Amino acid sequence: MMSRLAGVLIATALVLSACSGGGGGGGTTAPAGQAPSGGQAQGAATAAPAGGQAQGGTIKFASVHPLTGALASSGVQMDHGVKLAVDAINADGGIKALNGAKLEMMSADTQGKPDVAQSETQRLIDGGAVAIIGTYQSAASVTVAQFAERSQVPFIIDVSVADNILQNGYKYTFRVQPNATAMGTFGARYLKELSEKTNQPVKTVGYLHEPSDFGTSVFKAFQAEAQKQGLEITKEVTYDLSQTDLTAQATQALAGNPDVLAVSGYYADGVTLAKNLSLMKPNLKAVWGVANGAFDAPDFPGAVGDQGNSYFDANYHYDATSKHLQDVRTQYKQQFNEEMRTEAVFAYQDVYVLADALERAKSTDPKAIRDALAKTSLKSDLIPMLGPIQFDDKGENPNAAPIINQVQGGQVLQVYPDNMAEKPPVFPATAWSKP
Repeated sequence: MMSRLAGVLIATALVLSACSGGGGGGGTTAPAGQAPSGGQAQGAATAAPAGGQAQGGTIKFASVHPLTGALASSGVQMDHGVKLAVDAINADGGIKALNGAKLEMMSADTQGKPDVAQSETQRLIDGGAVAIIGTYQSAASVTVAQFAERSQVPFIIDVSVADNILQNGYKYTFRVQPNATAMGTFGARYLKELSEKTNQPVKTVGYLHEPSDFGTSVFKAFQAEAQKQGLEITKEVTYDLSQTDLTAQATQALAGNPDVLAVSGYYADGVTLAKNLSLMKPNLKAVWGVANGAFDAPDFPGAVGDQGNSYFDANYHYDATSKHLQDVRTQYKQQFNEEMRTEAVFAYQDVYVLADALERAKSTDPKAIRDALAKTSLKSDLIPMLGPIQFDDKGENPNAAPIINQVQGGQVLQVYPDNMAEKPPVFPATAWSKP
């Protein structure tokens, strides 16, 4: 995503009503009756706001995601995740450095179209939004980043992995999740490590991906690292997101009988492919998602049944071992009657990144917020990180890295690296050929 992170706290618990990447940073779960902590900045300021800034009022920001169209399943999740974080922060006193000013999200629907994403972002900025969170779709984030730079309004990417979004020297765009290079690089590296760890060598890989900046950039990074690891890409095949059957494309990608089929794409196409492969039953050691929006989604097993067992995914992900995250996901499910997926967790997390910047900026001026974002150092107990959320001079988070998940017994479990594993990986394995 990208493949392969967004809601409301329970009204009865928090006397609120309200409608994803992860709330939070290094805060701990709040006591009953309080909103859960979403982040803990290192050296965060709490002094009174500068004169002329919002004090006890509202601070508007834009939540820009695909709420209709082929990507709506994820876009709506992320919009919900943003709302969940907004209500948690407001219930906990709002932005304290601005005399308790409340966050106000302004939602926009990209429809999965980059031009719509840009026009809707402009509409919300004209309406008073001082920051942007979005967009799930890399092509949409490219246009929003361009507009954010021209408008000098900070843009925090929750999910969009394409490298080119941040390769133009932008100063107003920041990304929490790992980019395409990290996703593809770790995807190939982990595949090699896991095959050696299980004494089941992998030499050849067929690759199937959607054709946008997202899928293409993840593939190129995987291909470059695969060559270093001694893995051969036997065939690269792309598919259109509008296709409702991927049998022909999968057949092409499997030409040459590769050991593993690697797949980068979104949720709906991932579900379609899993159903197609269950009928084809190719001779593979594994189906290996790389930034795949389906294979590690909590509702993937329910959507495909036993056909989804054994699927792997190297992806950005929430931390399933976190008690804080379990609480947040419980709140989300109670409110929306569905599991909170990774993309929603990352959208939730991004709201806390924004709130942390507002606390330290003590201002609603977009440039002051941008400057505070550039100095972010926010611990997270909701998403696996190599360190606190930080941003380099390109706006990338150097501590972001994917992990490996696998569907085992109808559940998505963290399986690699070892220090993040809930259970050991099962390799080789496919849904149609049990080990």
